[in-house]
Amino acid sequence: MNILKEIAFRRLKDIAKYGHEMGAEVPEKRDVPLIPFANERFLVCEVKRSSPSRGAIAENISAIKKAEEYIRFGASRISVLTEKNYFSGSLDDLVGVKRSSPSAAVLRKDFLLDAEDIDVSYRAGADAVLLIAAMLTVEQLDKLYQRANRLGLEALVEVHSSDDITKARKIKPALTGINSRNLSNFKIDTMRPLKLKKKIDWKTKLIFESGIKSEEDAIIAFAAGFSGILVGEAVVRNPRLIARITSGYSDGYSDSANNFWGRLFEKKRETVPLVKVCGITQEKDARMIADEGADILGFVFAPSKRKANKALLKRIRDLSVLKAAVVVSGFSEVQGGKYQFNESIGDVKELLDEGLIDAVQFHGNEEPESCSEVAFPYYKAVRVRGISDVERMVSYRCPRVLADAYSEKAVGGTGERLANSKILSIKKKYPLWLAGGINPDNVRGIIRKYDPELIDLSSGVEMKPGEKDPEKIKKLFSEVNRSI
Repeated sequence: MNILKEIAFRRLKDIAKYGHEMGAEVPEKRDVPLIPFANERFLVCEVKRSSPSRGAIAENISAIKKAEEYIRFGASRISVLTEKNYFSGSLDDLVGVKRSSPSAAVLRKDFLLDAEDIDVSYRAGADAVLLIAAMLTVEQLDKLYQRANRLGLEALVEVHSSDDITKARKIKPALTGINSRNLSNFKIDTMRPLKLKKKIDWKTKLIFESGIKSEEDAIIAFAAGFSGILVGEAVVRNPRLIARITSGYSDGYSDSANNFWGRLFEKKRETVPLVKVCGITQEKDARMIADEGADILGFVFAPSKRKANKALLKRIRDLSVLKAAVVVSGFSEVQGGKYQFNESIGDVKELLDEGLIDAVQFHGNEEPESCSEVAFPYYKAVRVRGISDVERMVSYRCPRVLADAYSEKAVGGTGERLANSKILSIKKKYPLWLAGGINPDNVRGIIRKYDPELIDLSSGVEMKPGEKDPEKIKKLFSEVNRSI
């Protein structure tokens, strides 16, 4: 039995025993104002004591006090979990929060199953209700949605998969939430909503649910076109995050130039990996690789035989393919010595500001908290020597981390491959972005064995450092497409 079926089964038993009000003191008639829930861009903060995936989060909190705290920090929309067995909530929480803060818009988050659930939600003071598509048939979903509309409640229809989207398409909800949690294993992937977003083809406001831990995550969601984000555990533990998120609402993050992650996953094909070709120094190579179908072009801005320059990026500004600048900062061990190079960081920030690149790849020993202070959007590359490096990957706050082979000879482009055991260790924990020793002769085998989400090549498709081989490039993309 999956978790949704288990929760629904227990809830039906509780309804039979206690009624839809679950023993809570719900008014016979609604006695609080009905407040519009959705806006052009908004944050929903969740009152959450526990969850099946995280266990206890804040079991002893007062829902009323926590909601009032959210409002003091700038929130105006509150989600209240009212499910008792798995989330330690109740309808009393919802009634109390709405009465204490009547001008706030309140969402009832629960596993609602029938029209009476909607009626009780309305009387308890909800301004909006959550409808989980995975739990309901199309007929049930439509019935609950229409009932909510008749009462003046907004209905947030939550989807987790393509099948859920097919159900939701029948009713074309005005509010659609995409959850980043995999319901079969509880894993969070904050790129999941971006992947599913492209399948929603009706007019709707999109809400990003689960996995928002920082203002960086919020910026990525808003830049990708989401109207709202729902944040739970992160604001329960740190309400000050609310101010940091809301301060970014009008900072231009919806511009396509900042939408690196959204653009990347909008074009991701389900059956083949994303392809990044790095170490490009010539215009003809950039255009050829883009024509072959690369998803990201990589340009090195660090001491290297493959070092690029701003003039090249200006000449290829017309290429719509995503472009990433590779920088190395922090101390690195190369050939037994230690040295630091930061000279190109300022130049790369200018490239971002001018729209000549779309993201930065940090390839040195940068600390997790320092990356976003230097450049954004970004992702981190980690040179993996052992299990400690694999564990360290999760400390970076970017949605993806590129795994590269460690070499004493150089930081990148060495042609050395990661050991099989290390790749498998990474794949158990994270979506696999893989670099190191990939070439046209082995790429199909690597894809079939490891199913990476992205592969990154440089020296494997060169005639010499910084000059790509057209025949190897053509063979590379042919082999990638044959790996299906």
